[in-house]
Amino acid sequence: MVKAICREAVVQKDYLTDPVSTIYFGGGTPSILKMEELQLLLHSLHQNYTITPDAEITLEANPDDINVANLTHWQQMGINRLSIGIQSFQDADLLWMNRLHNTHSALKALELATHFFNNITIDLIYGSPLLTDEDWLYNLHTASSFNIPHISCYALTVEPNTALHKMIDQHKKENIDAEKQSRHFDILCSWARKNCYEHYEISNFAKKGFRSKHNSSYWKGVSYLGLGPSAHSFNGTSRRWNIANNALYIRCIEQNDITFEEEVLTPVQQLNEAIMIQLRTIEGIDFNDARWMNIAYETKQKIFSAAQKWANTNHVIIHKNGMYLSDKGKFFADGIAADLFQ
Repeated sequence: MVKAICREAVVQKDYLTDPVSTIYFGGGTPSILKMEELQLLLHSLHQNYTITPDAEITLEANPDDINVANLTHWQQMGINRLSIGIQSFQDADLLWMNRLHNTHSALKALELATHFFNNITIDLIYGSPLLTDEDWLYNLHTASSFNIPHISCYALTVEPNTALHKMIDQHKKENIDAEKQSRHFDILCSWARKNCYEHYEISNFAKKGFRSKHNSSYWKGVSYLGLGPSAHSFNGTSRRWNIANNALYIRCIEQNDITFEEEVLTPVQQLNEAIMIQLRTIEGIDFNDARWMNIAYETKQKIFSAAQKWANTNHVIIHKNGMYLSDKGKFFADGIAADLFQ
């Protein structure tokens, strides 16, 4: 797999024309890779792309993979940001979500990681059936006690055709409660303000200077290249995604076959994508942004008009150059964006 990804890096090296300012190892469990495998991937990227000297290089890591030896090696090879999948500091909650680690290993992982890295983000999940309001607030306070500068918080979702979905269907596990998730989101927004975390994107909170450069590129519509099975790429006008099957991906690479499907976005699709992405950010939709310069005045007025009903209920704040979501509106971002689609 590592060799195939390195080979794809060579094949796709003309996809990006600008220097690479962020690298993200994720979408799986890259922390289980041997050090020489990670080194091979990084070497391949440096050989085939222009990497800026101050590039943000993030590695997703499971708490159980964090130890002194790994942290030392990751730091030495140029990893400068860790994304740790904590999810919760409650054992009952972790067990319900079928996580492999427990609270003790999560706390130990953070204690070790903060001695090696100052740029750390953790994932936390809210709205699960066993998580009380008090437990959720405790999780947030625990994260800030380690001076974690970036936190990504997600409402628990149950994907179809998963073991969790099946167990809920069979009434072996309690289903999620939308009202509780909304309440937890309110607690999160209030806590973030009091603790100086900027709520710069619906699911993301950062101390000053610690926004995720990589994820921010997605929300700004910057071109990106994804390598590996299921990886997505975007160049401003078209989107492509690699085949998901691992064995088939490797075979295609070995045989120099096309590993991806592609779609060219229509102007309307590009517009709707800009609406959806920008509305998720703290800046919101800004008609002075370069992506809106060629959009007709009449179209912008339609968007203003569609947003008015949400403004009337204080979900959207409208100003002369665009709009942004209130805390109340952020929980309904997808529905609001759909109403604004052209």
